[in-house]
Amino acid sequence: MSEPPRFYITTAIDYPNSRPHIGTAFEKIGADVQARFRRMEGYRVHFQMGNDENTVKVSDRAAELGLDPKRYVDEMAGQFREVWDALSVGYDDFIQTSEPRHQVGCQQFIQAVYDAGDIYKKAYTAPYCEGCEEFKTERDLVEGRCPNHPQRTLKVLEEENYFFRLSAYAERLLAHYEAHPEFIQPESRRNEIVSLVRSGLQDVSITRKGMAWGIRVPFDEEQTIYVWFDALLNYITAVGYGSDPERFGRWWPADVHVIGKDITRFHCALWPAMLMSAGLPLPRQVFGHGFVYNKSGQKESKSSGATDPMSLVRIHGADAFRYYFMRECPFGGDGNFSEERFAELYNADLANNLGNLYSRTVAMCAKYFAGDLGESDPETRAGWRGSGDFGDWVDQVRELVGSFQYNVALQRIWLEVIDAANRFIAETVPFQRIKTDPESTRQVLANLAEALRVVAILIKPFLPTTAERFYRAFEWEEPWEAVAYRDAARVSRTRSVRLAADLRDGKPAPLFPKIEAVGDTARA
Repeated sequence: MSEPPRFYITTAIDYPNSRPHIGTAFEKIGADVQARFRRMEGYRVHFQMGNDENTVKVSDRAAELGLDPKRYVDEMAGQFREVWDALSVGYDDFIQTSEPRHQVGCQQFIQAVYDAGDIYKKAYTAPYCEGCEEFKTERDLVEGRCPNHPQRTLKVLEEENYFFRLSAYAERLLAHYEAHPEFIQPESRRNEIVSLVRSGLQDVSITRKGMAWGIRVPFDEEQTIYVWFDALLNYITAVGYGSDPERFGRWWPADVHVIGKDITRFHCALWPAMLMSAGLPLPRQVFGHGFVYNKSGQKESKSSGATDPMSLVRIHGADAFRYYFMRECPFGGDGNFSEERFAELYNADLANNLGNLYSRTVAMCAKYFAGDLGESDPETRAGWRGSGDFGDWVDQVRELVGSFQYNVALQRIWLEVIDAANRFIAETVPFQRIKTDPESTRQVLANLAEALRVVAILIKPFLPTTAERFYRAFEWEEPWEAVAYRDAARVSRTRSVRLAADLRDGKPAPLFPKIEAVGDTARA
């Protein structure tokens, strides 16, 4: 029997100079949805996340707190993991770039690029953005300031550093983009990078001199590896480059890097050029997601005073948080967040629609038949779907989810599945039918039980906790852990349908209690 296909997905690693905000959470949840979906599709998935720790910002923050940098980054890694766990982000590995496995891999990689003749040393004077931890060129700036950190004053630094010959790779990069149009997604990001590379690439500084915190350059102990040349390497060091060749061969190249649109040029130009120089395969795709803006029109970021994800999760739960950002914010574009819109979408889609479908179905099964709907022909439980090829429709949703079109997929699930199930209740009126025709009411409720099963499968990558509760509301033959996305197209083989939901006084606890008043959220 052949092994299942593998799928390696990563997110950008984060600066741990402060806690995560909702813009960061948007990226992690989007990657988690894809990882969960791919597992349901039968892939052997490795989902990689981590923190970018070998930076000036981190050592400065540690110094402010009077802590050793390593102690500081370890404490912050715990805080980041706490947030990701609370948001049901199911990563397989969380790398800290201060770990030995990363240091060994970085030193091996930079030596390979040096041996290839693509690294040289020179004195350099240029404006430096401490927010990006990057030297800037004039064409990078807008009115003399960094567009990502316009509030910061650039420093002009003069150093003797090592440089990577990025300029030598422009033609090879353009050829790769041409041969692999799927490499940069969405299309708008691809157009930006192609234009950037065609306009000419400059060699980039890859080391800093005199830094106490960071990874030493193996051929010059006075230098440390510069942030981007260090950080990008986490994608290979995490899966064994420099420490476990067999594991590295099993997982690399990555299937997709999920990163913010502001760092696509590093991932789509510098990173592939580095890999070309070292003689390693390129990742198959880089997906540049958009930003989340607040109601004042500011991008959610640490410097703007961003919203703490935990302020919403503690009150409304992880699934409500995940639903809002995957439904309201196009993953390939930009989205908006406000407490008012969160409450509006939560009440309409989760409390009134999704939650109401669950509570009505479970309550009627318990009240009318003590939870035992008896045996039925599985094919008769598809009546709630109406006409049309449901299998073809599920395939369309699978394509949407697989291509990161999450908001469109969720719109279709709500409009064409959840609404259909609620319409089925309105059309069959089981709460009236039970008075005159108990047997047909039993069949109606078996249909609704099947609808809950299908909804559970379709929302599993997005709302994992709610999905499991929907599925386990009844005793299905197919185990929840092994259910595939395509199983939504098929009717369950289970003949005897029995309720298994937890009840209080004969009723299920509400999944999504309505938000009665909009409160302020905490700021990070």
